[in-house]
Amino acid sequence: MFVCLYVYKGHSSDVLDSLLIFAKAYKHKPDFFSTGEATLYLFNSGAQQLFEVKAFHEEYRSWFIGQTVQQDGRLLFVTPMDPLFLVLYYLIKADKERGKFQPLDQVVLDSEYPSCPLLLKCADVKQYIHHVTEEKEIGSQKFHRYSQEKTLKWLKIKVSQTVKALKSNNISVGERVHAAAFISGKQTTDTKEDYVRYAHGLISEYIPEDLSKELQKYLGSNLPLPASSPQFIY
Repeated sequence: MFVCLYVYKGHSSDVLDSLLIFAKAYKHKPDFFSTGEATLYLFNSGAQQLFEVKAFHEEYRSWFIGQTVQQDGRLLFVTPMDPLFLVLYYLIKADKERGKFQPLDQVVLDSEYPSCPLLLKCADVKQYIHHVTEEKEIGSQKFHRYSQEKTLKWLKIKVSQTVKALKSNNISVGERVHAAAFISGKQTTDTKEDYVRYAHGLISEYIPEDLSKELQKYLGSNLPLPASSPQFIY
């Protein structure tokens, strides 16, 4: 169960403000991971799970609600999201600024987004933070520092999981990969490299550009980076 949120013209209900992590007007593409600018996420009750909110928007579209017409015709998609991707942004930032072990509650802080410490309540963060950090424990307190080596291993698993999901849902990716990379020529089947390349592009939507390039090297992909990553509908 999670709390539904109605957003009109970028404004949220005061009752649900505490459940928002980054709340500004919707964007066509989430760019928090590369620029720090806001996009919209929701927590379930208890802040145990994070959900990403994407908006599909077409011009000249409205909703009929009861006897009224709602001018904002956007369709919102709410999907579960791994909160480690958001925590990763702060870990990398802290590593660049200080480069030392710190408690997570001193890393995941943001004056612009005061709700971001709620990320640390998510079950996945508590269980899997060791996949992206080095850890030290002094007494009863744990200290963490970003580890690119461990993060790349974790991201490789994410890519493999994405490839598996694409194949199991019979999603063809070859033409999309070649079009994005400006590669000419026809092919009738999707190669393993096509799937890896496409999955890398999807994962790259949620990590900084520098890390995306390091991940490509780590995956050993020989395909050139496309002019733009494969896109979901926003």
